[in-house]
Amino acid sequence: MSANANIEPANLGLADETAGTLAVVVGPSGAGKDTLMNLAARHFAGRPDVHFVRRVITRDGDAGNEDHRSVSEADFDAMEQAGAFAVSWEAHGLKYGIPADIFDELTRGNLVIANGSRSALHRFQSAFPRLKVINITASREVLAERLMARGRESREDVLRRLERSTLTVEGDYDVADIDNSGTLEDAEHAIISALEVLIRK
Repeated sequence: MSANANIEPANLGLADETAGTLAVVVGPSGAGKDTLMNLAARHFAGRPDVHFVRRVITRDGDAGNEDHRSVSEADFDAMEQAGAFAVSWEAHGLKYGIPADIFDELTRGNLVIANGSRSALHRFQSAFPRLKVINITASREVLAERLMARGRESREDVLRRLERSTLTVEGDYDVADIDNSGTLEDAEHAIISALEVLIRK
C-alpha cells in the first residue's frame, strides 16, 4: 500500500514558503509516544495554529491510548480509493490513514502533528515537503520493563524483539530525538519545546 497517488502536495501550495510543517511522531513500542502526544495536545489545546491529526485505523475505537476514527477494512479501502488519505500504511495487521484534509491546515501555515510509523516515513516524506520527524526513544532496559509490565509478551519475547529493533530513525530525515527514559515531565517539556520551535519557523 502506498501513499495516495491522487494527491499532489505541490499543487496544493505546500511548497510555498508560508506553508506549514507536518511533524510526524514515531518511536518503538514502550517509548511512550501516545502518552507524550496526548500531553502535547492538552498543552496546545485551543491554539488555532496547531492541529493534531485524528488518524483513521482499522481497530476498535476503545483500543489503544489514541483518539482515532475506527473503521472496517472495507470502509478503509473505500476511503483510500476515494483519495481520502494523504498517507496510508499497514502495520501489525492494521491499516492506518492520515486524512487528506490536513492539507488545508498546512496551506494556512499551521503546524500539524501526526502519529506515524518509522516504516512509513518515506511515504510521509513524499507527501509533505516540510517534514519534521520527532523520534521518541528510551533505553532498551526501560523499554523492556514497560513492555513486560503490559503482560502481553514473555520476557524472552520482549528481549528478542528489542534485539531486532533499532531506536534510531534511518534515512535522510530532519529528526529530533526525545529520550523518555527519565521522568515523564522532562520528556513532556522536550516534545513541547520541539513543537514550539516548529511553530516559530
